Amino acid sequence: MGTRSEPYEAPAIQTFATELTEWRLQAGLTQTALAETLGYTPQWISQIESAKSIPSKEFAENLDTYFTTNGLFKRLWKRIIDTRHQAILPPGFTAYQEREAEADQLRAFELTLIHGLLQSENYIRTVVGHGQDPDTAEQLVAERLKRQEVLTRKGALDAWFTLDEAALRREIADPEIMCEQLAHLLTLGERPNISIDIVPLSAKYYPGLTGSFNLLSILDAPDVVYGEIAGQGMLITEPRTVASFAVRYNKLRGDALRVEESRTLINRIMEEYG
Repeated sequence: MGTRSEPYEAPAIQTFATELTEWRLQAGLTQTALAETLGYTPQWISQIESAKSIPSKEFAENLDTYFTTNGLFKRLWKRIIDTRHQAILPPGFTAYQEREAEADQLRAFELTLIHGLLQSENYIRTVVGHGQDPDTAEQLVAERLKRQEVLTRKGALDAWFTLDEAALRREIADPEIMCEQLAHLLTLGERPNISIDIVPLSAKYYPGLTGSFNLLSILDAPDVVYGEIAGQGMLITEPRTVASFAVRYNKLRGDALRVEESRTLINRIMEEYG
C-alpha cells in the first residue's frame, strides 16, 4: 500500500489522517514546520493528512514521542495494518458494496474476468492474492465469499450476469481451477434467481467491449451503476447516466447466447481445459 492520487477510503487510514491534522493544528504548526521538526518532507505530511499515503510504524512512533500521546498514533497505525485488506479496495467500492447488500436486482456485465459474485474460492484466491501477503489475501477471500451470500441467502437478489467468452477462456490459473470455476458457474446458473449468459467471441464488435459494469436496483431507491478502470472504482448515481447503462446492458444482451446455449458453451470450454 503506497501513495495514490485519490484518498484511501479505509476508516483506519482516514482516522489517522484526521488525528494527525488535529494534533498539528492544536500545536500551532504548519505542515512544513512539523516536517522539519520530525525530519520528513512537507509533501509526506500532506499525503498522510489527505489519506493518500500509509504512515509507517516509525512515523507513528515519532508522532507519539513529539506530541506525547501515550501511543495513540502507534495504535492507529496498528489498526491500519490489521485492516489493510480494506485499504486496497478501489475508491467507490465500499459504497457500492453497501448498496449491493440491500439490492433487489443486479444486472452485471464482465468483459475480462469471471464476475466476483460468481467466482469459486480458488479462483478468488488467484485474483485477490496477486501481489498480496498471505494474511491479506485470505482476508480478501473470506470477504468475497461472504459478499456472495447476496445470491444464496433467504430473500436473495435476482441477478442477471452476462459474460464475454474471453472471461471464461482467460486462463488465470491452472486448468484444474479453471474447470472448477466453470463448474461453479453451471451450478449457480441452476438457481432460480440467477441467470448467466455468454457473449461468444463470434459476436465481433458489440456494446460490451467498452467495459464491465454493475447495475443495481433497490426498492424505493434510485438505481446505481458501478464500474472500474485500471483499479479505480466509480459509483454513478446521476439518473440519466444510470439509465444509459440500462440501455447498454439490454443492447449487449442481444449479442449473448440464450441461457441453455451459454451452458453448452461453458461445458465445451470445460472439456477443453480438462
